[in-house]
Amino acid sequence: MRGRQRVASRELLIVHDSKDDNLVRVQSAKPCWRRSLRHVIVASISSFLYGYHIGVVNETLESISIDLGFSGDTLAEGLVVSICLGGAFIGSSFSGWIADGVGRRRSFQLCALPMIIGAIMSATSKSLWGMLLGRFFVGTGLGLGPPVAALYVAEVSPPAVRGTYGGLTQIATCLGIMGSLFIGIPSKEIVGWWRICFWISVIPAAALALFMEICAESPHWLFKKGRTVEAEAEFEKLLGGLHVKPAMSELTKSDRGDESGTMKLSEILFGCHARVMFIGSALFALQQLSGINAVFYFSSATFESFGVSSKIGNTCVGICNLLGSVISMILMDKLGRKVLLLGSFLGMAVTMGLQAIAASSYASGFGAMYLSVGGMLLYVLSFALGAGPVPCLLMSEILPGKIRAKAMAICLAVHWVINFFVGLLFLRMLEQMGAQLLYSIFGSFSLLAVIFVKKYVLETKGKSLQEIEIALLAQEIV
Repeated sequence: MRGRQRVASRELLIVHDSKDDNLVRVQSAKPCWRRSLRHVIVASISSFLYGYHIGVVNETLESISIDLGFSGDTLAEGLVVSICLGGAFIGSSFSGWIADGVGRRRSFQLCALPMIIGAIMSATSKSLWGMLLGRFFVGTGLGLGPPVAALYVAEVSPPAVRGTYGGLTQIATCLGIMGSLFIGIPSKEIVGWWRICFWISVIPAAALALFMEICAESPHWLFKKGRTVEAEAEFEKLLGGLHVKPAMSELTKSDRGDESGTMKLSEILFGCHARVMFIGSALFALQQLSGINAVFYFSSATFESFGVSSKIGNTCVGICNLLGSVISMILMDKLGRKVLLLGSFLGMAVTMGLQAIAASSYASGFGAMYLSVGGMLLYVLSFALGAGPVPCLLMSEILPGKIRAKAMAICLAVHWVINFFVGLLFLRMLEQMGAQLLYSIFGSFSLLAVIFVKKYVLETKGKSLQEIEIALLAQEIV
């Protein structure tokens, strides 16, 4: 008789008794979250780099413009900030094909490479064009990192902690933004310090490329490639030996080999996956049309208009963003994705309303300052509770395995395009429309997002990726 394996547990594992052909139920533990944590932490370095490079020019732009000879040229300064977004759009557009072609681990290493090259080019640049080229290279890495990180975290995490791990990547992004802010503070006093800020970013990028070499590959990707034995080995590394067969069994239910290589773009956009692609693209569009990056990019101007130091104000923004992300990580697997999204977008609508009131004739003096600055900080806090961390995680969960990487790339491309135009047109729209009307529009998009989430978004808390795919398929049939 085959011996029974003794495990202290709450979950039931079925073991076959070869002598009397009976099925014996043996208690076993849920997959240990500690096994996959280190792999997720390494993947989160890409999110840290994303936050760092988005924020590194915030404090250093003035010094950069003086040293490189384009001080006072607002177009050139704007290009230094926004050319990253152009590179990110390109990196994001190809991320799905790269992730499906070479795997998740190699994609992270390819993501680190342009960030290392671009950071070195930026740190050693002697002209505006050198800086722009370096920032563009960095941007391609930034565009590749977030979709691959979302895929990897979803595919290596046990279902019970997948939301928490998704929140961890958002915290890494916040830490990257705050880190770039604090490292950049001496740039106005120390000549050439901005070059050090770019050199520092090479360290985490190199660490990502190096440590990913010893991390697990996604079992989902290996299975799609027909490398079943390797997929089982990675599941054992991530979940423990007792959970390999159940995990492989669930994977087999929905994934039938790599069909995505032959699937055309038109089939992804307009075929049987049109509904889930609509949900993903619309969710990212509403996230950006709610005005969050207008707040992040131009918060300094708002603070200074009320006589508040931009350093103090931006530090408060960073703290609110980090605090909201930590709370979101704690609640993600307790309340669920949908509840956090609803509460987050509703909070953003209310706080945008406060800023619209602050810009009206009904508020003046200190009242306007408290409404505007307080509303902005509460807005960032509301965003970090759900609208920030949830969409990427949710998309990696609800997209079917055979198109997950490519579909994620398309959805995030929508994110980058709208992000670019919001950043480009915000100041002009503010000038022509006024703050009250513009903030009201942002608030209206936040309310529209509440309605959209209520109607279309499926709760994924605690479900395996295969269970989610089956549930969405049932919705399509209905």
